[in-house]
Amino acid sequence: MKIIIIGSVAAGTSVAAKARRNDGNAEITLYNADYDISYSICGIPYFLGGEVDELETLTPRSAAWFKKRYNVDIQTRHEVIKIDPDKKVITVKNLDTSETKEDSYDTLVFATGATPITPPIKGVEMEHVFHVRNIQNTASINSFMVSNNPKKVTIIGAGFISLEMAEQLTHKGLEVTIVQRSNQIMPHLDKDMAFRVEEHIRDNGVNLLLNEEATVITENTVETKSGNVIDSDMVILATGVRPNTKLARDLGVELGTSGAIKVNTKMQTNLPDIYAVGDVAESFSVITGKPIYRPLGSTANKMGRIAGDVITGGDLEHRGILGTGILRVFDLAVGYTGLSEKEAKAEGFDLEVLHNIKPARAEYLGGKELVIKAIADRKTSQILGVQIVGEDGVDKRIDVFVTAISFKAKAKDLFHLDLAYAPPFSTTKDPVMYTGMALQNAIDKKNKLITPQELTDRIENGEQIQIIDTRATKQYEVSKVDGAVNMPLAKLRKEAKNLDPNIPTVTYCNKGVTGNAAQNVLINMGFKDVFNLSGGNKNYQSFNKGKQ
Repeated sequence: MKIIIIGSVAAGTSVAAKARRNDGNAEITLYNADYDISYSICGIPYFLGGEVDELETLTPRSAAWFKKRYNVDIQTRHEVIKIDPDKKVITVKNLDTSETKEDSYDTLVFATGATPITPPIKGVEMEHVFHVRNIQNTASINSFMVSNNPKKVTIIGAGFISLEMAEQLTHKGLEVTIVQRSNQIMPHLDKDMAFRVEEHIRDNGVNLLLNEEATVITENTVETKSGNVIDSDMVILATGVRPNTKLARDLGVELGTSGAIKVNTKMQTNLPDIYAVGDVAESFSVITGKPIYRPLGSTANKMGRIAGDVITGGDLEHRGILGTGILRVFDLAVGYTGLSEKEAKAEGFDLEVLHNIKPARAEYLGGKELVIKAIADRKTSQILGVQIVGEDGVDKRIDVFVTAISFKAKAKDLFHLDLAYAPPFSTTKDPVMYTGMALQNAIDKKNKLITPQELTDRIENGEQIQIIDTRATKQYEVSKVDGAVNMPLAKLRKEAKNLDPNIPTVTYCNKGVTGNAAQNVLINMGFKDVFNLSGGNKNYQSFNKGKQ
């Protein structure tokens, strides 16, 4: 068997490694137009910021290493320029000599990755404008910084790479501005959660410009559509990537709705003996079953392993993804998995939404707050998506939620998880467990929840609602929900007699716990429709500020 793989970063090398483990006799060749193989794109910002000392650390595997370890031939600086699927022959161009040659295959794998999107901005071709995509342009950025000592940098785009670069370059002493066309950062987050991260970025000195579009880059400025002129010694383009499908498309390989190559669960394309893996291939959602494109190194490795196994007679299958992501930005970690509230509503789910604010571990041991936004389907109680922002314990919790959603857990299942507990690591009722408990109670209508958005919408629609602030008067006087009256929990049973039990009532405290207790008091007093404000006053004030 002769296997040819086009591309040799995460996905391509994973195909080769798994195929070799399964078949010691297969002839395996990888062609790669780039200089480097198997490098860590995700580690690039940390080298540029100085957190990683040597660029070579991000390229731990060489072609020689692969040849020695796996008996796999990797030819860098060789671009596949033509494919004849009938004859099973490819034409390859040596980019250093311009010579061409032909090679034959039994099985062909596209692992051609993704290409950075270059926005239509005048001046993007200038020498101080860079993408952050591979080892070569990383070296160019580093060389430019060493030679020119830039003081001010503008980053165009506000996704993962953008925020990681903002963090790292700020630590390096540069003045950073982010220009983002939409009204929020990180498009896969809901706006109310993205706002928390935006505040944190600004608090750390980054100039974040939302609803702004860069139009012109000059030698020392970036100009925007609104007329803003930003002083800039260096510009980073981080406006996303698109799957590198040209070669496959010209061949007749079918593309999916996302624009990436359409594959089945065996990573096979519509053409016989041709596979696609990694950032060039389309995945599908574990929750909806619909196509999804979320290019990540972890998914690329997984796809590569599956293809390498199938090609050599194995039975592995791709089970889809949840679109999980995690990011460190200054002191915050931001994690998400599954559907956002916006996506779930678009899919037609009847949602229960919880904002759960709890310490990651015992507060007497320095536990800091996690803000968990979780959504579940009211019809099935199935968890659909989770977003978490916090300084500590985000990765641990998001991975628990990923596992739960992957195995179609219901909200009530989370409470029964036997999670590890000791004060340095968690609370007796872990935030994951509390999330499940509160969501299930809301779904069962024992303790109904209302989000700040829902409360605002209902009031603006003219609905009469009683809003009860159950905190101490001093807290109420500092900040409160619009229209709320103060009835501290200790006095609620007596003072609630002045309320109308037939009018919808909302209780709240600072984060949710006391509001829940007050909700139970009113329910037991015969109030017909009582809601606890999701995330309490703290979440409401953040929501209100984010609207402005």
